[in-house]
Amino acid sequence: MQNLKKLFVQIIKFGFVGGSAFLIDFAVLWILTDFAGVHYLVSNCISFTVSVIYNYILSVYWVFDSKGKHKKSTELVVFITLSVIGLGLNQLIYWLCVEFAALHYLFSKIIATAIVMVYNFITRKLFLE
Repeated sequence: MQNLKKLFVQIIKFGFVGGSAFLIDFAVLWILTDFAGVHYLVSNCISFTVSVIYNYILSVYWVFDSKGKHKKSTELVVFITLSVIGLGLNQLIYWLCVEFAALHYLFSKIIATAIVMVYNFITRKLFLE
């Protein structure tokens, strides 16, 4: 029962971190695309990267209990690797939604992020904790 409670608290923390990272990601995407005129896929890559840095700091120090299990350098390499794969998934889903499903780029961002969020939680739990 204690493990279930710990997992529930962890999911709540992950949701907070992910939600706030998403707001950063979404805002940077919107500003770059609508105000700076950057192509939506380039904007997505930049905004995703900014939010991953924010997410890394909070995930490692607040969400996932990795104290002493891995060297910080190892954790960073694993996190970056998982994030690059996540970026690839995000870009692919995002591009498919915009180009083939003809969805608005901001709505497509929500779909891509929701799918990649599940990947992020599972992989970070498996490899960083």
